[in-house]
Amino acid sequence: RAQSRTMHLSAGRALLPLLSAALTPPRSRTLCMGTGFGGAASVKDTFKYSGRVRPGKQSPRRTVPAGIPRPDYWKDGQPKARGSLLPWQIEVKSEADIAGMRAAGRIAREVLDLAGNALKVGMTTDEIDALVHEATIARGAYPSPLNYHGFPKSCCTSVNEVICHGIPDSSQLRDGDICNVDVTCYFGGYHGDCSETFLVGEVDEAGKRLVKATYDAWQAAIAYCAPGREYKGIGAIIEDAIVPLGYTSVSHFCGHGIGSVFHTTPNVIHMRNQEPGRMEAGHTFTIEPMINEGRAQHIEWRDGWTATTKDGKRSAQFEHTLLITHDGVEALTARTKNSVPFWWEA
Repeated sequence: RAQSRTMHLSAGRALLPLLSAALTPPRSRTLCMGTGFGGAASVKDTFKYSGRVRPGKQSPRRTVPAGIPRPDYWKDGQPKARGSLLPWQIEVKSEADIAGMRAAGRIAREVLDLAGNALKVGMTTDEIDALVHEATIARGAYPSPLNYHGFPKSCCTSVNEVICHGIPDSSQLRDGDICNVDVTCYFGGYHGDCSETFLVGEVDEAGKRLVKATYDAWQAAIAYCAPGREYKGIGAIIEDAIVPLGYTSVSHFCGHGIGSVFHTTPNVIHMRNQEPGRMEAGHTFTIEPMINEGRAQHIEWRDGWTATTKDGKRSAQFEHTLLITHDGVEALTARTKNSVPFWWEA
């Protein structure tokens, strides 16, 4: 999941406010997250949505068997373990940490692949969440998003103009949709985080180009990573890749450090920035650019989570959990032979 000023995440350029906001749920969540479970609101929805996507009905929160180890926020929604608030202080993982993160990353990849292969026209996003939840607990893992700052579901499903943090519900996928599924699994004391944008049915050429451009920019940013490289260089590479194509990169939501803590330093901003810090062997973090067809500005729904493009145009995203090695970078959530083939590979 992306880090943002409004939820688990923080983005923007003022680092300390970002990190503080990343660890504090928004006021709107306090007001809104208590509704929408199991019944429709009794008042007319007058919110001005930017596109065609609308919130559906949410099913009750899913449960996790007692024997599965849980993160410290599972019960009250409040993370207790926190990384450094100083952006230049980035944890260097030990060999034991790295082994644990590889295991968590493999599970997250397996679960994401299962979800991606199951997507079809008419499927509800709640059915995606059920699949993710059951596949996660079947592997002895906890779905990290569940009750993180009160998030009600086990994954994020972001369709068309939804940039990130879409809440799975009764909404059905339609022919021509693009849908990002964001999976994070907590296993052995570590989080593994990954996402992909999938095509549903027959997607138009403009939608395909957006997804391909997002993937290419993401891959270029990953290829840049190595010991000694500046974190701010990631954003410049992404911006240079997508701006000539007429797209924009969302700055309000960013990648993040990850390990035993879900979101920590560094902040990984997906456009030009002045974030401090250089990569070192043992750093683990996500790169997860959110690329829009139109403007970069977003609006947030009343649920306090769902972020959509302000102009209603589509957004795409890809994400890996990455490890800086002594000679480069390793994707701990790397694709496998079971991953959904990309449309340009067919």
